[in-house]
This record gives sequence, C-alpha cells and structure tokens, in this order.
Amino acid sequence: MPSIRRLLPTLLGLSFVLFAAVPALAAPAPATSAAPIPVAATSAACKLPVRVHQGAGALRPLQPNATQSEVTQLTARLLTRYSYEALPLDASMAQRVFKGYIDALDPDKMYFTAQDLASFKPIEDHLDGAIWSGDLSGPFAMFNVFEKSVTARVAYAEALIKKGGFDFNQNLNYEVDREHAPWAADDTALDTIWRERVMNDWLRLKLAGKSDADIRTVLDKRYLNYLDSLRELDSEDVFSMFLNAYAMANDPHTNYFGPRASENFDISMNLSLDGIGAELERRGDYTTIRQVLPGGPASRSPLQVGDRIVGVGQGSACPMVDVLGWRLDDVVALIRGKKDTTVRLEIIPGDAGPDARHETLSIVRKKVTLKEQAAKKSIITVHDHGHTYRIGVISLPAFYEDFAARRRGDPDYRSATRDVAKLLVELKKDKVDGVVMDLRNNGGGSLTEAIELSGLFIGKGPIVQVRDSNGQIGEQDSDETRVWNGPLAVLVNRASASASEIFAAAMQDYGRALIIGENTYGKGTVQNLVNLDRMADQPKAKLGDLHMTIAEFFRVDGGSTQLKGVTPNIVFPQTINPKDFGESSNPNPLPWSQIKPADYKPVADLQPLIPTLLAEHDARVAKSPAWQLMLEELAAVQKLQAEKTISLNYAARERERKAQDALQDQFRAREKAIEAAAKGPAHATTASTPARAASAAVAAPAHAASTRDDGLQPNERPLHADLARERKRDDKPDTMLIEAAHILGDEIYLLQRDPHLVATALPPGGHVPPLLAEVPPLR
Repeated sequence: MPSIRRLLPTLLGLSFVLFAAVPALAAPAPATSAAPIPVAATSAACKLPVRVHQGAGALRPLQPNATQSEVTQLTARLLTRYSYEALPLDASMAQRVFKGYIDALDPDKMYFTAQDLASFKPIEDHLDGAIWSGDLSGPFAMFNVFEKSVTARVAYAEALIKKGGFDFNQNLNYEVDREHAPWAADDTALDTIWRERVMNDWLRLKLAGKSDADIRTVLDKRYLNYLDSLRELDSEDVFSMFLNAYAMANDPHTNYFGPRASENFDISMNLSLDGIGAELERRGDYTTIRQVLPGGPASRSPLQVGDRIVGVGQGSACPMVDVLGWRLDDVVALIRGKKDTTVRLEIIPGDAGPDARHETLSIVRKKVTLKEQAAKKSIITVHDHGHTYRIGVISLPAFYEDFAARRRGDPDYRSATRDVAKLLVELKKDKVDGVVMDLRNNGGGSLTEAIELSGLFIGKGPIVQVRDSNGQIGEQDSDETRVWNGPLAVLVNRASASASEIFAAAMQDYGRALIIGENTYGKGTVQNLVNLDRMADQPKAKLGDLHMTIAEFFRVDGGSTQLKGVTPNIVFPQTINPKDFGESSNPNPLPWSQIKPADYKPVADLQPLIPTLLAEHDARVAKSPAWQLMLEELAAVQKLQAEKTISLNYAARERERKAQDALQDQFRAREKAIEAAAKGPAHATTASTPARAASAAVAAPAHAASTRDDGLQPNERPLHADLARERKRDDKPDTMLIEAAHILGDEIYLLQRDPHLVATALPPGGHVPPLLAEVPPLR
C-alpha cells in the first residue's frame, strides 16, 4: 500500500530506521493499546513524555486543537511576510495547498473517488480564509474521510484474500503507476482497482513458490498492518501533514517540523545524541534491535541484534511500561534520556519464541556519536599507464555542524570541515597522490560548512553569492587556509544537493577540481530554522520549527544551481530518471535565474586536460567488464521502472519471471567472473577500506536487477534475511568510485608527463610525484 508508506514520511520527515535516541517514523500505537501509567510513575524521575500518553490526540474521529490553530496562523504570517518569495495566501495558494494535501494523503489515487473530491470543493474554496483564522476543521474532515476509505478498502481486500480463487488465465493488466491516472468515479470503480491490486500481490507470491495458505497468511497480515499503521496516526501527525502541504506550496524546501522532527534534525546536524547507541525498527508489534552501534552503551551490554523490546523502565525504581504494539517514536521517547541516567529494557531474545522467558537489562545512557554519518576516508590503488597511484577517498554523507556547541564557544565542536581537515592530514601522511571527495547522496546541510569546507581546497575568497528576499546580494567568503593542494576530484550524483552543489560549483568555478558523476539535484535555495516557541513568546510551548526558505544562492560565476544543478566535467550514466527525482520533479520550484559574477580569481585551470581525460575514460570503460555490467544492470532496472502496467496473466508473468531470473543469473555469473579476475594482477585494487557500492538506492539501483522477487516486503522477511540482503548490496564493488579514481590517476599521469601543466592545473604549492620510469605516451 504505497500511499500509506508515503504518508508517514510526509507526516514526520524522518527515516524509517531510527537510532535509539532518534524519533521514529513507524506508526503510532492506537490510544486503546497504550499501557496505563502507574501512580508511582508520576514522580519527576518517572514522568513520561507527553506523546507517550496518546490520550485525546488519538481518539477517533481526529480533531485539531487550539495549539495547532495558533501554529497555523503564525506560520501564515511568517510565510506571507518573511519567506523568500512571500507569496500571498489567497485563492490561488489555497488551490496549491489543497492539491498538496490530497497528494500527501492519496498519491496513487487508491482511496478517494471523484465523488469525494467534489464533496471537498467547499473546503478548497475557503481554505485560504481557514488558514488565516486557524480553522483546521476542513483538513481534519478530509483526513477522516480518507481513514474511512482506507478501512473500507482493507476490508474489501481481506474479503478477497479470504475467498481466493482468482482466475489468472484472463488477459488483465494492473496499473502500477497511478500518478497520472484519473480518479475512480465511485466505490465500484475503486473495487476494480483494488481487486487487481490484490491479484497482483497474490500472483507475486504465487510466482515465488508460496502455497495458497502461505499467501493468505502473508497478505492478511500485510493489509491489517496497513490499517493498524493508519489508526496509529494522531492529531499531531495529521496537523503536521497539512501544515507541510501549506509550507511546501510556497516552495519544495519550506517545511514544518513538529517537536520530535525538530529534535531529529538537530541530531542529524550534531551527529550525536544521548541514548543507548542502538538502531531500532518496528517489526509487527515489536520494537526490534536492528544494529548495535560500536562503542555505544548498548555494545557493552548483552543486547543483541534481533532482540525485541517489550518494556521500558526509567532508573532502578520506576515501573516498567509495556510497549508491545507501540509506535516506534513513542518507544524511542522512553529510551531516550539525559546522559548518565539509567534505562531498563525488558526484552525477548531474538532467537527465542514470543513465549520465551523475558530478560531485563539496565543500560546507562551516554553521549553517542553517529560515526556512520560522519566523514570517512579510504584509499584506492589504481594501476594505469604502467604506474601505480594511491587515491585517497573522503566520503561525506552530509555537511553537519554542531550549532549549539559552536554558539556556546566549545573549542571541540563537531563539524564536517573539521573532520575532513583531519582526514586530509592523515591522507597526506598516507602519501596519497590525489583525493576524491565523494558527495554522492549528500543532500546538504550547513551553508557555513559548505563555505568553510571549500576553503580547505581553495583558500580564502568568495565561495557563494546569496540573494535575500529584498533582492540584496552578498558574498559568503572562506577564511580557511588550503590544506590540500594536490589533484582533486568531486564525485556527485542526482542525490547530491544544496550544500553539496555549493561545494561542487565552487570547485568547478575555481578550476580546482574535476567534477565527475551525474548532474546534481538542482536545489539552489537557502533555508533558516525559525523556532516557533520564540516567535510566539512561549518558550515552553513546544510548537515546533518552521524550516523556511529565505534566500537563493548563486555560484561565484553568477549562475544558479536552482533546477539546473551542477553539470560534471565527466558525466557518468544516470542511476535515476531526473523526471522522478530532483528539483525539477518537485511541485512549486523556484525558477532558474542569474546574477553578475563575484570578484573572484580561479586558482587553477583544468579545461585543457578534460578532452584527454574524457577520451581516456571512454576508452577504459568500453573495455571494462565491470562498467559494461553496470550499464546493463542499470538498463534492466530502468526498463522495469518504465513499465506503467503489468500483466495479471499467470503464463505471461511466469515467462517474464523466467526471463528476469535468467538475466539475474547471467549478471551474477559475470560478477563472479569479474571478482575472480580482480584477484589476479589487479587493474584496480583497494587498500584500507574497500571501494564498495554506496548504500543508498539512488547510488546503486542496479542491485534491484540482481535480486529475485520473493513477493515480500522488507518487514515481512526475517531480520537476518534483510540484513544479509543489505550486506550483499553493500559488498558490491563501487564501480563508479573506482572509475573516478582512475580518472584522477589519468590527470596525475598527464601532469607527471608535462610538469609545465602543474602550474596551471593545480593551485600554488601543488605538485605531483615525478615519474619513476619512462612509459609509452598516452593514446
């Protein structure tokens, strides 16, 4: 049920799997399932977070409250006066908001009918006035209609599953992509769509070898879980979804963060939290340990991957609270707490049945550093032109910065620039010949960090220009001293956005680095986090934050990355269709524009090298089995993604599956052959951390082309099977990163062959090691 899965991220803006002290995205527990709070728990030490009580906020039908009305009015005043475009809240804006809210609720047009939309017309017509007055009755009424429709649809699906007996000999098709489909006219039309959906789910499991009894069990649980997920949503969730529809009607990157989402944003920027150091996910009614973070408190306890948490207690004396069936963020709220305090966990061991003896663990909370989200280094050794080159790689997942620690003058505050500077010093000691900054899947972060990080490679000077809502243009300069003067490349993909684009654009405009990879996302706007508690002069109200667009940034050459992104010097194949992902795919994006160039002076000029580097790249990948396999895998995935309908005929689907399985077998055989060849005299080998595929789907979608369809969703497989799939994906060699290292090796070789180029291709003080022996000239 994709629309439910899309609904939850829209509401909370969080990732599905959470660290133990990070708020959750999984669905809330119904009010009726929340355990009663014992009288003894009313002391200050035992007091539970407000959301854990659920209470009236989860009672049906859902209703807005006075605080939400106040936040709505405050948001309208801020957006219409102080946002970058300051669009009026009028009838035209109301239409945008209405469409955005409908799309958030039902993006696949699986629940609402044309009749429902017609009944909502009075709400749409008066939505601008309702927002101004803080009247949320209309949006909540729409949600309640939506919830009734989901309940009816799941009941219909359950009846079909129970009955079974589908005829898969007909020549029927199921429309898998309904984004541009018309709304169903009425409930009868929805019945047809849902019958085809259930048939497709059944057929996938049947083709995977499941018996009818097993199929019924899987689908019955799946659809009931969908309904449970919806019923766990409360008033705060629905309010957040509607207010985000209004915020994003102004531009795609203006968002409302509820109190928990705000806390999660802070953690993502600080890369630290006070907790136990475990990654959690919800599986059925259980909160399950997905990963124990090395070095955290949980790693020093008996807690194991797969263990299920059924109770949480505070300190040594507070009562244990039964959390079976709770939504994940409420469980996380109990586990989170102040540093050096104790939390007790009642668990069922992962290898035991549900009736097994429970165990109780006491863990002292500590500050946990999220090392996996910090900058990391590795070294790739490439062999080209008769020479060996050591290429340092710095992978940066985000431009993080501990804002609070920096504001209070902490000399050891954490930031991306500080971490990268340390890694560059280490790579110098490792005697690398060049450095690749890997910014794939880096969606941005702190503007300050993008500027300061650029200075590590450029030195002092303007990095980006910023135009505010009044049209005033200012330069943002780096005051950093160059740390790395040698050859540099920046690897990007479609998910490299915002601060990543500022950095990549500066490296390109200054001639400092080769930009390699895919065209970037195209986000050229700046947001500021507005604390609504302070704006309302209610410091204890916890109204949340408004992440508001306040400016647009421009490259030092005067161009904008808005919509267009950064075009690499050497372009790699697209891993995702730009029509499906990127700024141009968003509703209500700002247009591209241009201003005068800043007063800047490039530190180098790589343009004379690019034709030769491109020719070397093309010649190498044409003969590379790994590259050609990657291209074929990408083509296979893109072919599947392009299909808008699929057959519900068993014979036709079986033929398609056999063909797909044969293709996957061929891919796996070729992978094994490539790996075997790499164990001989290596064309490209790795030292330190191996060059493995980036874990995000945007970076490595080809994994889908080599995974057999078992008809199951991730949370329907055993945890160990899911983790094994992830390890398999992550263990695939990172073909694009290895090729980027080869390209940088080509650049180093060109500079070695012609030392006069060094003076123009590298900044002052830059150098490359001399060639050790004469080799034949470049092709």
